[in-house]
Amino acid sequence: MYQDITLNKLLTLQNSEEITFVDVRSPSEYNDATIPGSLNIPVFNNEERAEVGTLYKQVSSQAARERGLEIFSAKLPQFIKKFNQIDTRKAVFCWRGGMRSNTAATVLDLMGIHVYRLEGGIRSYRQWVVHTLEQLEFEPRVYALNGYTGSGKTTILRHLQKEGYPVLNLEKMANHRGSIFGQIGLEPNNQKKFESLLVQDLLRYQQSPYVLLEGESKRIGKAVLPDFLFNKKEQGTQLFIDLPINERIMNILEDYQPWNHQEECIEAFRIIKKRIHTPIANEIESHLENGEFYSAVQLLLEYYYDPLYDHNAKQYPDNSKITVQANNITEAIKNVQNIADELQVK
Repeated sequence: MYQDITLNKLLTLQNSEEITFVDVRSPSEYNDATIPGSLNIPVFNNEERAEVGTLYKQVSSQAARERGLEIFSAKLPQFIKKFNQIDTRKAVFCWRGGMRSNTAATVLDLMGIHVYRLEGGIRSYRQWVVHTLEQLEFEPRVYALNGYTGSGKTTILRHLQKEGYPVLNLEKMANHRGSIFGQIGLEPNNQKKFESLLVQDLLRYQQSPYVLLEGESKRIGKAVLPDFLFNKKEQGTQLFIDLPINERIMNILEDYQPWNHQEECIEAFRIIKKRIHTPIANEIESHLENGEFYSAVQLLLEYYYDPLYDHNAKQYPDNSKITVQANNITEAIKNVQNIADELQVK
């Protein structure tokens, strides 16, 4: 028989054995938010879930169960096959630990595949995330990477994270680059997804003497930083990356690839167009429409982003700032890594 298990017990078990979480909800529910790292093996697809839900509301719960059983029965061979391909212990969950996870766990048990079933479903996980963020006293010192737009802050953090340094990659968690153009070519994560990813790294680095993160504003795309982390970032040490403007322009072009997203770039620019002196704004828009992206980015930096950055940078006291000068992104990575290595021994 499958085993019902609380989230706390399941998280504790993960410390001693490898467990694969399996979300048996529909793909749309899974894409909205799930437990990070979970696989999606749905009992119903989006259309089937809608059909069963309509029967439940408009006819009866019995009619919904009968139709649900009919739908699920037809896909049982593939359902079982997918679970057999997972070579670890498995934990299934749905929204509240109800019919879908119960049905999945029962069928799997009949086929000799023993699983845990998460009590309370993903709802219990979401409550745990919210409670943890409300109660967490994050101990590590914070070193925030700042710099003019295009300074390669995210690239630097990504490199350091791969090397094993304690990095909170907030833009990756939000799936957004943090500016009005930040969503181009991406599908930003909602608050639930962001917080689920954030809480994992906060707990992972709780015993670290410091963490590195980007000097973000409180909002990153659709996601909002918790107050305690934003305040700790504001009060932390600020590393200011200083790269030549031509290097910054090339970094931006490589990252955003505006030639593949021209219309999105123009639409995003029109949101801030009124904040720029009219002749310059018209020139930028003309460059974007004509595919002259280097010139457009150069003017955006000189007349919008750099002045905005200069204004925001003044809020930090001089004794909290460290300037990191470099000629290119490779040199910047090396210089920040040297600072991080020094922090390791403090």
